[in-house]
Amino acid sequence: MATRLAALPSVDRLLNTQTLTLARQTHGQERVTAVVRAHLAALRVAAARDPDARLPGLDDLASAIDATLASSSKPSLRKVFNLTGTVLHTNFGRALLPDVAIAALAAVASDPCNLEFDLVSGNRGERDEHVEATICALTGAEAALVVNNNAAAVFLMLNTLALRRDVVVSRGELVEIGGQFRIPDIMTRAGAKLREVGTTNRTHARDYADAIGARTAMVLKVHASNYEIRGFVSSVAVEEVAHIARERDVLLGVDLGSGTLVDMRRWGLPYEPTVQATIAAGADVVTFSGDKLLGGPQCGIVAGRRDLVERMRRNPLKRALRVDKLIFAALEQVLRLYLDTERLPETLPTLRMLVRTPEEIGRVAQRVADELARRLPAEYAVEVVECSSQIGSGALPVDVLPSKGVQVRSVRARRERHREIKRLHDALRRLPTPVIGRIDNGAVVLDCRCVANADDLAAVLSHLENNL
Repeated sequence: MATRLAALPSVDRLLNTQTLTLARQTHGQERVTAVVRAHLAALRVAAARDPDARLPGLDDLASAIDATLASSSKPSLRKVFNLTGTVLHTNFGRALLPDVAIAALAAVASDPCNLEFDLVSGNRGERDEHVEATICALTGAEAALVVNNNAAAVFLMLNTLALRRDVVVSRGELVEIGGQFRIPDIMTRAGAKLREVGTTNRTHARDYADAIGARTAMVLKVHASNYEIRGFVSSVAVEEVAHIARERDVLLGVDLGSGTLVDMRRWGLPYEPTVQATIAAGADVVTFSGDKLLGGPQCGIVAGRRDLVERMRRNPLKRALRVDKLIFAALEQVLRLYLDTERLPETLPTLRMLVRTPEEIGRVAQRVADELARRLPAEYAVEVVECSSQIGSGALPVDVLPSKGVQVRSVRARRERHREIKRLHDALRRLPTPVIGRIDNGAVVLDCRCVANADDLAAVLSHLENNL
């Protein structure tokens, strides 16, 4: 054993190979040396466990170390092709930013900026001012602020306006969203006391009226954005709840979740309540996301009465939940796109993907299918099929969008099909730019709605033969 281990090259000999000499120029002496030592240590352990195991030669070992260095140096966050059929996919970062927002990000990232500096007075400024006026113009609100997501916005609203007091919520709106965010839990953490009314499927106006008492601070309406109850159901519209709240001198807060600033029916999409309509209906405070239907960066937006928003702005928690200059830079540009709604499908990537026609998507799907047919072995059958996309991220959960995709089936014997399909699914994920589809009814389905450039995807698929 000692003789075999003595045959391993020394650290210095490995470092002086041509491969690792070049690697040191890229990764640095300290990093390369650490990886060399780790590889040698692992070989010694492996040799102790299996005395007959073959030890690699000098060049092979240097190449393995170089591959480890290259792999560990890749960014953890990587571009992927989203062919799942879910446009706003939480696992893939939700909304894609428009070019103007990306340019604004780069501009403020590389230089100092006036994040909290008033260029007119020369005094300290307020970071929300960079977007507040535009939010108010778009929504009809008196004031607005921004925090890091909608959950934070709801938390800040409850902690500021209902601390140690009752908040009335319909049982049919006690939602749970991704990451086990539950309205009852967030209410408890915010220091408010939940007062449930109605039942899971039916809540009436009298339920709200009867529940409001001396300790009530707020009635909270929560948009059921990630599920839908059908059948024997009833709920109370925001307008009617607002009337009840005003009569009893309590606040009405509305959590819109995946909020939108434009009625999407104008482009043939299903209806989703807008922030403007909710405020016009009588809501005192509305919270909504910036990175879902709005199509911007991750953030939570609060819009509503000036006195209430100012109280929230003064809450010490606001500092803990605030966003940085990058979010404000991107959000400002996205909001400005809404000032020209006629061109919104052209300028906002999220809306552009949502309004794509099956015919347009079909042309992309055919290009992808042709490339897959060239690259896949004979045991796979490739065809363009009709499929259904969904908006995602809790928006319109039961509404689907007609789409086109590529279906790949295995033509092998039944007992081998599952293994072959899984092998293809995994191989797509290992491509230089991972391609993420879904397995549906024993086949790989690649919904092409979110493919911005079919040539780019085809170029990546050309590597598929090396990954199967």
